[in-house]
Amino acid sequence: MQWQLPMKRMLYALAPLSVAAIYFFGWRALAVLVVANASAFVTEWLFLRQYREPVSSAAFVTGTLLGLSLPPSLPLWMVAVGAAFGVAFGKMVFGGFGKNVFNPALVGRAFLYVCFPRFMTPSQWPQAFTGGAGGLAAWMPDAVTSATPLAAARTSDAAEWVHLAIGNVSGSLGETSAILIVIAGLYITWKKAANWRFIVSGLLATLVCQTLVWQVGFAKAANPLTGVFGGSYLFALFFFITEPVSGPKTNPARWMYGALFGILGVVIRTFSGWPAGNMFAVILCNTFAPTMDYVVNAIKTARKERAKAAAASAKGASA
Repeated sequence: MQWQLPMKRMLYALAPLSVAAIYFFGWRALAVLVVANASAFVTEWLFLRQYREPVSSAAFVTGTLLGLSLPPSLPLWMVAVGAAFGVAFGKMVFGGFGKNVFNPALVGRAFLYVCFPRFMTPSQWPQAFTGGAGGLAAWMPDAVTSATPLAAARTSDAAEWVHLAIGNVSGSLGETSAILIVIAGLYITWKKAANWRFIVSGLLATLVCQTLVWQVGFAKAANPLTGVFGGSYLFALFFFITEPVSGPKTNPARWMYGALFGILGVVIRTFSGWPAGNMFAVILCNTFAPTMDYVVNAIKTARKERAKAAAASAKGASA
């Protein structure tokens, strides 16, 4: 086993969200996380065994991120399949750790969404436990279907931002408590496991775009507060677009990348059939990350060449 410090810090940050998932959705949340991590580890081990290389700690980050992005009631065998697919086709086919083009956890989630839409649809998700011991004394909530806050916001004013901040609402395991996500996100930013430029540009772009579509009244768009606090937005903002391998490496490109995520997220969840389309927004951003770096580096190179040419011209004139 090979442990990397940034990956350890990511797991430290995800630990409170994992505990909260158990409190809100029962002990089945722990089973989902265990199965996702076990499947991610075994899949990476099977790919690396022929090279006699150790499994990286990133496998557990992938498993935990995927598990926390899944609904509480998803069958465990689907959790295992999603984690295996994410690691195999989101990372290992590109060469393994540090070479993936797309975020492996989101590749696994997108695969599950496409293959098992009925289980990944918000109308099938149970409501979170509220008050007292929460889910600490239960396996999972009763099978009462409930729309997620962003889905409700598309059709009514039922979503209350206070509940979104606390987390006792329907949703994916680790994506309901805005307060905990922000605290965990600030921790990884402080520890430099996440670049703050992604977060700031993404948040600003989201607030501007969400305010515009809300004021205009497009498709009963959610108000900016619900748009930020609801659904998977904050989780994607802090933990998915900040993934260093699948994101751009230059600072100007990081600003553009975060802004693109903010714009795409608002457009997808306002005008498409997916109230929380942040998953697809991140995957699309992953696609354009190399191009953004290429453009930034090309502009830098062109400026250097012009500066050299100007210096040479000035030197020739003075001679």
